[in-house]
Amino acid sequence: MMRFVVFFLIFFNGNFFAQSEKDFTKYVNPLIGSDSSHELSKGNTYPAIALPWGMNFWTPQTGKMGDGWIYTHKNSGLVGIRQTHQPSPWINDYGAFSVMPTTGALKVLEKQRKSNYKNQIVKPHHYKVKFVDSDIDLEVSPTRSSAHFKLSSGTQKKLNIIIDAFFKGSSVEINSEKNTIYGISKNNSGGVPENFSNYFIIEFKTPFNSYGTWDGSGKLFKKDKLNGDHVGAHVSYDSITDGAIEFRVSSSFISHEQALINLNREIPADQSFEATKANAKKIWNNELSKIKITPVVETDKKDSYDNMVKFYSCFYRTILFPRPLHEYDIEGKQIHYSPYNGEILNGPLYTDNGFWDTFRAVFPFYNLLYPEKMGEIIQGIMVNPYKESGWLPEWSSPGHRNCMIGSNSASIIAEAYIKGNIDFDIETAYQAILKNTVNEGPLSSVGRKGFKAYNSLGYIPFDIKVNESVARTLEYTYNDYCIYKLGEKLNKPADEINIFKERSYNFKNVFDPSVNFMRGKSKKGDFETPFMADKWGGVFTEGSSWHYTWSVLHDVQGLINLMGGSSAFINKMDSIFSTPPTSDFSYYGFKIHEILEMELIEMGQYAHGNQPIQHALYLYNYVGQPWKTQEKVRYVMENLYGSAEDGYCGDEDNGQTSAWYLFSSIGFYPVAPVTGQYVIGSPMYDRVEISLSNDKKVIINTQNNKKESVYIEKLLIDGKEYDKNWFSHESMLNGVEIDFFMQNRPNFKWGSSEQSVPYSMSNKH
Repeated sequence: MMRFVVFFLIFFNGNFFAQSEKDFTKYVNPLIGSDSSHELSKGNTYPAIALPWGMNFWTPQTGKMGDGWIYTHKNSGLVGIRQTHQPSPWINDYGAFSVMPTTGALKVLEKQRKSNYKNQIVKPHHYKVKFVDSDIDLEVSPTRSSAHFKLSSGTQKKLNIIIDAFFKGSSVEINSEKNTIYGISKNNSGGVPENFSNYFIIEFKTPFNSYGTWDGSGKLFKKDKLNGDHVGAHVSYDSITDGAIEFRVSSSFISHEQALINLNREIPADQSFEATKANAKKIWNNELSKIKITPVVETDKKDSYDNMVKFYSCFYRTILFPRPLHEYDIEGKQIHYSPYNGEILNGPLYTDNGFWDTFRAVFPFYNLLYPEKMGEIIQGIMVNPYKESGWLPEWSSPGHRNCMIGSNSASIIAEAYIKGNIDFDIETAYQAILKNTVNEGPLSSVGRKGFKAYNSLGYIPFDIKVNESVARTLEYTYNDYCIYKLGEKLNKPADEINIFKERSYNFKNVFDPSVNFMRGKSKKGDFETPFMADKWGGVFTEGSSWHYTWSVLHDVQGLINLMGGSSAFINKMDSIFSTPPTSDFSYYGFKIHEILEMELIEMGQYAHGNQPIQHALYLYNYVGQPWKTQEKVRYVMENLYGSAEDGYCGDEDNGQTSAWYLFSSIGFYPVAPVTGQYVIGSPMYDRVEISLSNDKKVIINTQNNKKESVYIEKLLIDGKEYDKNWFSHESMLNGVEIDFFMQNRPNFKWGSSEQSVPYSMSNKH
């Protein structure tokens, strides 16, 4: 572990960088997904100015303090540049504060200081904007836990810099001798102990001419210290026409002393703004260059550029979360504030992740591209939280949050370990997984709600006051399979793990063959009536039976058998797209945004804007019709992802919707991640070169890759014809060259035999 720590410190200090062949950051548009609202998501993202896996992000703020929609693109005014830790608008923020420059008379409240803006430059490593009302240009570039600001203007007016420490408890102190502001922000949205604080420091290069403090009513004070529910500070300069004003900002969840350590390590006092910006750019290019793509040559330049933007913007989103919460003391040792018990402890800690989303593609992406990092991530996001709270997280931000369902921590731990990423305390992790299977946690999202019924009946009945019963049953079933495979890998006793093997078939208990859908079932064994396949919520999570019926990731063949064979399965799959996008939303009382998004994409009952059905396009491979997967996957990539502010068709969700695109665009997707197989789709790009951490390369060439040529004619692996419609994780790690040959009509023979299909538990043990 110490070897990684040393590397990490060097890497993020800007002294070691791999030289990129070109600038990949020019293809990243952090604004994608920001044209969103509570009613309709086009990503529900904000432009994160940050490093990969940065502890602190920065973003322009258009929304009000406390509003989860920090930045919406169509909003005409900015109220500040905000340090944020928000993983989702639904989860909201913690430890936030903001910086806002103004001129003229001092006005501190959001509605007073709000300014029109223009000329935004938005890149991961650099944000620049002109505040129209004050004629000030602001720039910011990030480091891991700090940021460098630069203000410039031609105005002769007095410059004010307003620091807003936000509500729910804050304090500020101004030290004019050191040209420094010390602040504390305690705002949060849950998941923290009473002693939670974000300690921040703002250090100005140039002495300010005047200063003061203010409170949430807008009252100004000539005091250098102030605390309360909502306070802030301000400093002023008589003019900045003689040059730019620069200041460094850093924060810590441990102390002001640690914040200063972070600041001086990451941005030395004599470092220029341009140097900070250049360092951040190099770090991003180092990561983004690990996958080099060549777009389709035959398309026009705009299409080619847009496809590059879609790919690298998705790459950017995928490596923002989970967020590290650990810091490095003066000696370079990992330490962290625990949002689980309020103590300062040793070791890594990661947070801001909902595993219901990210187990599907984000963590598989990390296991492929960042295996050396996975040990630390699992230790930090699973094992240490368990040691500190007694429970594995399922949604953490920064501590346990009562959101979503399942016990998907088991699948993430199992996948990482089985794929060889074993640098974490696996025995503690395994015992934590077992604890989950026989306990309900202090929150409904922690442990396994309804476990007693599930363990005794093989499903969770709809009439025992456990909501989302079918969804929970199906997710527990896949996770039981993961536990079984992990137990095998660890050589655990057969009598200990066979019970999980048996429970891996529990999906059968909520399948009704009379309608060929998953369906709620009573504790007496009767199916719920009336049944409406398009009823959202109730026994399902953010979806209907149309979406959850396919949630048998580890045993698609078992589901095929339940439906009566391949023909019936194909007909049912086809009907997803031919059935009108109707919905019964009586459970919610209104059309939730996920329903509206399903209606807008015009793909029948398919709802790509939410996770439960995102893998389903690949299931045609299991029944000998891979050309249908190829056709529909390519359609989604071409039509449901974009390069502009409305570029997603639903919540981006901590990288999951982006990771789906990353995998799919290079030609394959991890339907059941723990199996170590990738199911083949239709590659988007002429050439993909993936540089793995073991110095091996995965090279994917696509011949005749025109827009209409979405179907596979044939496939070569290292020059030899290949007829299976899946790749193995092991073959990727060994390095491989894959050649796709595409055509504009289906090839009904390629990948269609019984020997071609991916793994299913029912036919391969």
